[in-house]
Amino acid sequence: MMTRVDPRLADEAARALAPHAVVIGAGLGGLASAMRLGARGYRVTVIDKLDMPGGRGSAITKNGHRFDLGPTIVTVPQIFKELWAACGRNFHDEVDLRPMDPFYEIRWPDGSTFTACQDTNAMRAEVARLSPADVAGYERFLKDSESRYWFGFEDLGRRSMHKLIDLLKVLPTFVRMRADRSVYAHAAKRFKDERLRMAFSFHPLFIGGDPFNVTSMYILVSHLEKEFGVHYAMGGVAAIAQAMAHVIEEQHGLLRYRSEVDEIVIEDGRATGVRLTGGERIDADIVISNADAGHTHTRLLRHHAAKRWTDRKLAKSRWSMGLYVWYFGTKGTAAKWKDVGHHTILNAPRYKGLVHDIFIKGKLADDMSLYVHRPSVTDPSVAPEGDDTFYVLSPVPHLGHDNPVDWKTESATYRTKMIKVLEDQLLPGLSDHLTEELIFTPEDFRDRYLSPYGSGFSIEPRILQSAWFRPHNVSETVPGLFLVGAGTHPGAGLPGVVSSAEVLDQLVPDPETIQAARR
Repeated sequence: MMTRVDPRLADEAARALAPHAVVIGAGLGGLASAMRLGARGYRVTVIDKLDMPGGRGSAITKNGHRFDLGPTIVTVPQIFKELWAACGRNFHDEVDLRPMDPFYEIRWPDGSTFTACQDTNAMRAEVARLSPADVAGYERFLKDSESRYWFGFEDLGRRSMHKLIDLLKVLPTFVRMRADRSVYAHAAKRFKDERLRMAFSFHPLFIGGDPFNVTSMYILVSHLEKEFGVHYAMGGVAAIAQAMAHVIEEQHGLLRYRSEVDEIVIEDGRATGVRLTGGERIDADIVISNADAGHTHTRLLRHHAAKRWTDRKLAKSRWSMGLYVWYFGTKGTAAKWKDVGHHTILNAPRYKGLVHDIFIKGKLADDMSLYVHRPSVTDPSVAPEGDDTFYVLSPVPHLGHDNPVDWKTESATYRTKMIKVLEDQLLPGLSDHLTEELIFTPEDFRDRYLSPYGSGFSIEPRILQSAWFRPHNVSETVPGLFLVGAGTHPGAGLPGVVSSAEVLDQLVPDPETIQAARR
């Protein structure tokens, strides 16, 4: 008599025998990695100290106001489409992505403005309005940006750079494209007007870089914006994170929140699992760390001698700036401030001097440049009806400088200064409408995200901290350990961290290889 086997039990048995991958951190890099590994046939466990997925891309809701804590824009939606496709799914069936038009408005203290959008003719007209003599320079800048996109993003950014030979092969292209020149220096070659130099050089600040020192390869962002547009996910980036977590769960992956990894377990010279802060051990065939690369090396691998990323080397590295972010709600303002759109950038009187204070001197300046996010003009779900929700970000020094800022004493004063800037330049009468609020300082980034020095974007993307020079996606120290996220290759920002999972997918062994080695 033939015994019938319940196919569901057979599937469960097969999953139990599948190689186990532990992912440390449920940021978007970790979630993307878990999705790709699950699609490959791995049994995946994701561990995060927060109570929700997303990491910096999570959200907090207070009395009807949803505060999206981190990234606010999507610039390369095909990265997500390809990720979902690798899992046999359609991204747009699960995430509602809306194009922004215009992208953002830049304002200067003298009252002049610049509106960025996708249409080339409209952008050409904006350049001409501020400086007719710079239109030809704008055309050249666009060509420069496109060539660096194809090389820096589509080539280097989507493959591993852990072998020195890979670096040596591309050095001639780096030289030809003047990668030694800074983003600002390249913009200054193409534009005479100082406002346009700022408008086409500030983008590295969105990934933690000093425009006056970060390699000019990052002018590729201008091509990203022009070619693919700027988008907003309804429900915020947190909605993307939730959708990613849903895919992982449907792949039968496990997401463990409110659990913190204390160390990566190493036996016989390779990673064999993790140990949580409470002492629990979780065994694994491979370990992927989406924790900050600095935290991974200094804390999670503290009992294992580093070959390259020693505590001393990490301490000497250049780190991205810190962030002071004020999230607040306003009452009855949905029809107020009609000239304030979804994204606005307010410039301080100084550009180079302020950036120098933040990145080099580690000095908290009296003046500030602000990024203002007003998602309620696009997404009604972020605030009660008739109200608004805002997110205002100011770049500030990280905590690793001499005499770091004591935010417990400085935060309230800085908030007062920020209100004055906002009321004077963008939101008159703001103080009369404030309701809910939340403030994150570099100390919160250090404690909530375990970010070294409270830096907003991990290691700064200078030329000698990019590509091969950046922490690799495959550990140089421990076999079986892989790294993804902002502190690894290719870098910070949504396209960077999601691409790091694509690179990981090229590096991890096939599940069949691991199973064969067990036999």
